[in-house]
Amino acid sequence: MSDAEQRLADVQAGLNRACRDAARAEKPLLVAVSKTFDADAIRPLIAVGQRHFGENRVQEAQAKWPAMMAETPGITLHLVGQLQSNKAAEAVALFDVIHSVDRPSLVTALGKAQAAAGKHLACYLQVNIGDEEQKGGCALSDLPALLAQAREAGLNVVGLMCVPPAAVEPAPYFALLAEHAKRLGLAGLSMGMSSDYETAALLGSTVVRVGSALFGSR
Repeated sequence: MSDAEQRLADVQAGLNRACRDAARAEKPLLVAVSKTFDADAIRPLIAVGQRHFGENRVQEAQAKWPAMMAETPGITLHLVGQLQSNKAAEAVALFDVIHSVDRPSLVTALGKAQAAAGKHLACYLQVNIGDEEQKGGCALSDLPALLAQAREAGLNVVGLMCVPPAAVEPAPYFALLAEHAKRLGLAGLSMGMSSDYETAALLGSTVVRVGSALFGSR
């Protein structure tokens, strides 16, 4: 078994454990976060069957993904980092899913970019679940208004996304996000990274964004 295959198997085994413990029938979708890793580091994961990948920056993704996507049809590309409104058209052209919709100006820019491209991406509203000044994300109190605006702009909002505060127990934050998603009638929950994806799966995550557990330390 190759190193990439072993890492992928280990993460999938962790998700299987969590789903067994939670009596879940369906595992969360695994997005391999390949930010800062080059094509040579990514191709081994593609070779063992991984098809969903996440990037933080539009420019970095533009430099490496078009060639790999041409080599291997069926790859789905997720933007998991903050998006500047002036990069909305470029993001719509390259990505299939955006996890970081967090403010009205970005909603407007994405709505226009999607209409111009005739393309409708799946979108998650990013929530600043720990109310941290340094983090992106919409405040919980602003979520209903942002969701209404996103739908009016034609965005396909499929769920909520969060990054809990570092170095604290993430479970209460995941549970809080799940509660708000249910209240808003949204089925998707993009939550859980390398350090806490099993906890996220236990608490209902539908998408986990895993980087270092699959690629090694950056």
